[in-house]
Amino acid sequence: MLKSNIAVGLDIGTTKVCVVVAEKDELGKLNVLGKGRSNSDGLQRATVVNINKTVDAIKAAVADAERESSIRILGVNVGISGAHVHCIHSNSEISVNQTGIVNESDVRRFLEKAKTNIRYLDIDHEIIHVIPQEFIVDDQEGLLDPIGMAGTTMRGSAYIVVGLRTKIRNIKQCVEKAGLEISAVTFEPVASGMAVMKEREKKSGVVVIDIGGGTTEVAIYIDGAIRYSEVIKVAGNDVTHDLAHGVKALYEVAEELKIKHGCAYAQISGEDEAILIEGIEGRPQKTFPKSSVTMIIEARMMEIIELVRDSIQRSGYYEYINAGAIITGGGSLLPGTEELAHDVLGLDIRIGYPEGVSGGIKGSVNNPMYATVMGLVAHAFQNNLSEDYRFSPSAGEIKPDIPVQIAEEPEVQEQNPAGKKIVDRMKKFWDNL
Repeated sequence: MLKSNIAVGLDIGTTKVCVVVAEKDELGKLNVLGKGRSNSDGLQRATVVNINKTVDAIKAAVADAERESSIRILGVNVGISGAHVHCIHSNSEISVNQTGIVNESDVRRFLEKAKTNIRYLDIDHEIIHVIPQEFIVDDQEGLLDPIGMAGTTMRGSAYIVVGLRTKIRNIKQCVEKAGLEISAVTFEPVASGMAVMKEREKKSGVVVIDIGGGTTEVAIYIDGAIRYSEVIKVAGNDVTHDLAHGVKALYEVAEELKIKHGCAYAQISGEDEAILIEGIEGRPQKTFPKSSVTMIIEARMMEIIELVRDSIQRSGYYEYINAGAIITGGGSLLPGTEELAHDVLGLDIRIGYPEGVSGGIKGSVNNPMYATVMGLVAHAFQNNLSEDYRFSPSAGEIKPDIPVQIAEEPEVQEQNPAGKKIVDRMKKFWDNL
């Protein structure tokens, strides 16, 4: 049976690799055909540090997605992030073609000129995305889509995302060594935003905060377009490391403790109790107060959200964020995150789940940790990177009917490292124990 309009997203994270295979139905909704997930320890802070481990993790996640979807995966839209990614605002102006009606060719020329206007792109960096922010055709301002508009001159601005060639190459190398072809590379804050934002939020002004394992990503949308983004090198793994140090336990035990008993906001943590903690290498079990676990987690989560607040304030767009903030990613699942963020940011908060999913195995991806990979799928459809596949019970026999298209995509920026506030806060905590 021929299955049309299928796209695959590949999210290579610091703690996990996720793959989703989906098709778009007649209503424009994403029908998930299969997903795969594997543990990842080949990256640090969204940067590849071990090629072989990363390749193995990709292969394991792809194999799961192939079994579940009965489709042999070849082309993927792969996400990229990290503090090496920067964004540059670039202005552009062109003359409209002789017909006086803006067409797709005019838009392409506009974006190409925006790229050439970059003054400080060295040989160590390459462009990941060129995202139009606003078009002005003659005196008609605030256009997000100028095609079909009449005029003689088109000007405006674009949001250009660049990253280090070596780090982008390492990600691509891992994907290719896993036997996959790269249909596109997408900046992950763009994908996360696409997955969790509602259109009215995007137009009103919203900040999307994706708390992952190795990095926390911030993206601000105003008037329907991305205006600012930043990658912060503090995230969920730091919470677990703090907890492992505080309770003197293995990292894996601390992660389980965080998931089972963790809370990011002491005011809602409930009654105190003694938590039983597994000893290291045959040592006896011990107990630790739940209130102390909460204090450790709250300290680091507050630091993360304070860094997000500083990022928003640096952007200059704080006053324009009328719709508040959306927090997504695995870190958003900690109870109390929403309440803590509201206090620190002074914004209305909601937890972001993937939007626009219907049918298939919808429930299996209805989780903030799948926001990025679902956004990668949505971004692939938006940029016409879907394929047609022969669908049969044996994934190994499936061949794509349409060659994988190679394309480049859109967006963001870099981050200042964490300050010393968390160190002072943690020292104070240990002194009080």
